[in-house]
Amino acid sequence: MEVLGLRLAGRQVLVTGGGPRAADVAARLRATGARVRVVAALVCEDLRDLAAEAAVDLVERDALASDLDDVWLVAAADDGPSERARVRAWAEQRCVWCLDPDGTAALAETTDVAGVRIGVLADDPRRAAAVGSGIADLLDEGRLDLRGDPAAAGRVTLIGGGPGSPELITVQGRRALAEADVVVTDRLGPRSVLRHVRPGVEVIDVGKTPGHHPVPQHEINAILVERARRGQAVVRLKGGDPFVFGRGGEEVQACRAAGVPVTVVPGISSAIAVPELAGIPLTQRGVVAAFHVTSGHEGLDPAAQACVRDGSATVVVLMGVSNLGLIVEQALAAGAPADTPVAIVERGSTPEQRVTRAPLAEIVAQAAVARVRAPAVVVVGAVADPDLLADA
Repeated sequence: MEVLGLRLAGRQVLVTGGGPRAADVAARLRATGARVRVVAALVCEDLRDLAAEAAVDLVERDALASDLDDVWLVAAADDGPSERARVRAWAEQRCVWCLDPDGTAALAETTDVAGVRIGVLADDPRRAAAVGSGIADLLDEGRLDLRGDPAAAGRVTLIGGGPGSPELITVQGRRALAEADVVVTDRLGPRSVLRHVRPGVEVIDVGKTPGHHPVPQHEINAILVERARRGQAVVRLKGGDPFVFGRGGEEVQACRAAGVPVTVVPGISSAIAVPELAGIPLTQRGVVAAFHVTSGHEGLDPAAQACVRDGSATVVVLMGVSNLGLIVEQALAAGAPADTPVAIVERGSTPEQRVTRAPLAEIVAQAAVARVRAPAVVVVGAVADPDLLADA
C-alpha cells in the first residue's frame, strides 16, 4: 500500500451511511477542515449531533450517483457491503477517491505532536492506533529529531531540568530539547540529558559554579536574545525549576524586552524533590504543616530564622553549603533549639546522592568530617529526624 496525504481543508467530501461508523468518519474528516456532507436515509443520534453543531451538512435520503459529482473524496461508510460496493463503483466511474476497506483511499490513525502529524495505516485499525501511539511517545520523550524549519522565527524556551536525574525532566522539556538548535546550559542543569540532543545541536556552557561565574547573567541574557534573533530555537536548560532561585524571571524579562518569543517549561524543584528522594517529607501531619524555601547565599532571612526557632515550618536552604556555619549561627542566635534535626542531601536524585544528618549544634562539624560539597539541599526541622518515618 502506497501512502498519500490529501489536503482536504475547504474541499467538499461525501459520507454515505448513517450509523456510528459514518458518524466517526464524518467527525474525523471534519477535523481536517473539509466541508462534509452526509447522505443517508436512516441517521443515528451522533450524526444528528454533528449536524446540530453545524459540523456537517446532513441529507436524509438514500445516496445517489449524482451526489459524487462535486466531491473530492467519498467515504463509503454504509453498514451493508452491497451499499458500499455501489458507492465504490460510482467513485470509480468519476475518478473520485473512495475511502473504504476495498476502495482507493484509507483513513490513517493520526496524532499530532509539536506540529508534526503522524499517520499510520494498517489492515487492523487497533494495530495502527498502537503503532501511532508508540511513535508519539518517542516524539514526546524527545528521542526523535523535532527541529523545524530553519527559516522560522527564533524563540527561547526555558526548561526546568529537575534536580539532576535525566529521568526527572518533564516530557515537554524533552520535546523542547528535541526541537532545539542551540542549548545554553550550566553546572546545575541535568547534563546527562544532553547526550540525547540531535547531532549538530550547539551546546553553550555558561559554566556557573559556586562563587565563580565566568559568564555573567547579563551576557547569558544577551546570548539567548542574539541566538533567537538569528532565527534559532534556543533552549535554556536550568536545574530544578527556572523560577525557583534560577533567575529565570530575569531571562524572560530580557527576551520580552527584546521582542523575542519565550516559553517557560516548569521543572521539578530540588527544594521539594531532593528531600523527598532522601525520605524526608517537608510536611507531615502532626509534625509540621508548612515549609519555607530560602537561598543560603547570605544566610537565613528573618522569616526562616523564625520558622526554625518556633518549629512552625520546615526550612529548606538551597545553595547553602558554603554558608552553613553562618546559617547555624543565625539559627541558634534566633533561639532555635540546639537539637533541631538537620539533614544535608548532596547530589540528590543521582547515583552519588548522599545524606549527612546531625543536630543543629553539631551539623557544621559533621559536614566537615563528611566533606560535604555542593550541590546540596539543607533541610532544618523535625522532619529531618531519621526516625520520623520509622515511627509512623
